Amino acid sequence: MTSCSSSSYTVQGVTSTKGETMSEAIEKATAAKAAAALLAQSSAAERTDAILGAAQSVSDGRDRILAANGADMRRARANGMPGPMLDRLMLDDARIDGIVSAMREVAGQPDPIGEVVGGRTLASGIRLTQVRVPLGVIGMIYEARPNVTADAICLAMRTGNAVVLRGGSAARESCKAIVEACRAGIAAAGLPQDAACLLESEGHEQTIELMHADGLVDLIIPRGGHSLIRTCVEQSSVPVIQTGEGNCHVYVHAAADPDMALRIIENAKVQRPGVCNAIETVLVDQSISLEFIPMLVKACASWGVTVHGDEHVTSVARHMGLAEGTQFSAATTADWACEYDALELAVRVVSGLDEAIDHINTYGTKHSECIVTNEVPAADAFLARVDAAAVYVNASTRFTDGGMFGLGAEIGISTQKLHVRGPMGALALTTTKCLLRGEGQVRA
Repeated sequence: MTSCSSSSYTVQGVTSTKGETMSEAIEKATAAKAAAALLAQSSAAERTDAILGAAQSVSDGRDRILAANGADMRRARANGMPGPMLDRLMLDDARIDGIVSAMREVAGQPDPIGEVVGGRTLASGIRLTQVRVPLGVIGMIYEARPNVTADAICLAMRTGNAVVLRGGSAARESCKAIVEACRAGIAAAGLPQDAACLLESEGHEQTIELMHADGLVDLIIPRGGHSLIRTCVEQSSVPVIQTGEGNCHVYVHAAADPDMALRIIENAKVQRPGVCNAIETVLVDQSISLEFIPMLVKACASWGVTVHGDEHVTSVARHMGLAEGTQFSAATTADWACEYDALELAVRVVSGLDEAIDHINTYGTKHSECIVTNEVPAADAFLARVDAAAVYVNASTRFTDGGMFGLGAEIGISTQKLHVRGPMGALALTTTKCLLRGEGQVRA
């Protein structure tokens, strides 16, 4: 077990001194809180060195990390993990290179801590300066995505935060190997290795403890499917940022270029179907449905994508002689709300722009939405009226990503509106403090 030293903690008004038994979650949150206090006093250069040291340690330790990931992959296959989930779990040399590159990109970003974001002299004569400061301790709860481990550590380090990680059990060996490498790199740079702690105990008890560690943990960020996110939102007494749940759409407008629409749909569905910015539903304008639906159904069959279609779509699929239950099936209301995370796609014909927007705002998860059109007024209306973190015109939803948005690594994609929305980079892990300088003023 990764060691985290601490002498005392206070949580929900209860204090324990060294020598008493603590749960793993409380022990490591306490250690992380102590580390966060030191990080808040560190310089930008020191934190940059720590990130670069962690990145180099990951690169140097790739053989051990890949061996650990191999053990996770063998266990996952034996347990019947679906292909798209295996893709999320899998690491290879190229993905290790990507992790290291993202960490180094974060190291090269401007340091936000201490940045002045506002200021003025008050009527009292007191001078107010508002500056960026760390949040403190972040609890990161995520599923079988080993890259999230390194992303969270380097973004937390960039912003002077400590992080307690709870990775999915399917990725336990991979996460452990990455955390050990990062801790070594951080310590070699002279900063506390407890800035990155990993919960290793099996079972859900420690996850619940982490979500209830008021006074130790300042924010919980879940990354995963609907069940994980809802559990954190409903059970955590620590503030939560909802991330990642992605029931994303492409609306093929009456003025769409059909070839462009198919190209975007293929990329957004097929490239990596298990990620949150992949699409799950295509809406087709009724005015072009007779032309476009057969093209789409045929393309889906060639891509290996099962179509769950409305009456019009299933009629076309039957006429084309596709295998019902394998290549297509009749959609139910549940399909419009489903995040398949697989090579499956819901398809519905809509009467026009208004119905498409209503469908998206009813069933979408406020993640990423796209319209394909050559008509500027329709594009502008879609951009203005669709309620989502990222809204696209004529581009794949797969671009909703920290790296694609120029953030380097990301700690998640927020689908809520407070305090941040969309891909979350370093700035999302900061808050502000008001510094006030007076000359003896007192309030009347």
